[in-house]
Amino acid sequence: MGRLIHFEIHVDDMERAKKFYGEVFGWSFQDWSEYARMPYYGAVTGHDEELGINGALMQRQGPPPEANQALNGYSCTIGVEDYDTAESKILENGGTVALPKYALPGMAWQGYYKDTEGNIFGIHQPDENAK
Repeated sequence: MGRLIHFEIHVDDMERAKKFYGEVFGWSFQDWSEYARMPYYGAVTGHDEELGINGALMQRQGPPPEANQALNGYSCTIGVEDYDTAESKILENGGTVALPKYALPGMAWQGYYKDTEGNIFGIHQPDENAK
């Protein structure tokens, strides 16, 4: 099986992106630029015993996504314990709403945002009472 084991987020401003993901989700970063031969920071997204994967922030190699452009690539969704608190942190740290919070009835709350680099990502709070 081809299981997803790593992700890369393309960024224009590495320090700004590290601050955003560090402040909003508590990620930490390791400088792997020497190996990648470009600005490249490994993203540790949680503890090894937790379900999930780690990834990286890498220097964008082309133009950023255009405003109102349809998503053309993967979109990662990040699990959160409290949707509203996560949304507040996203907005306080320069993110914007791409698709507001909505219910996946009987399962969860979901929504999509743009990070400081213009990339779209989702947040997901499990909640059997969502409707």
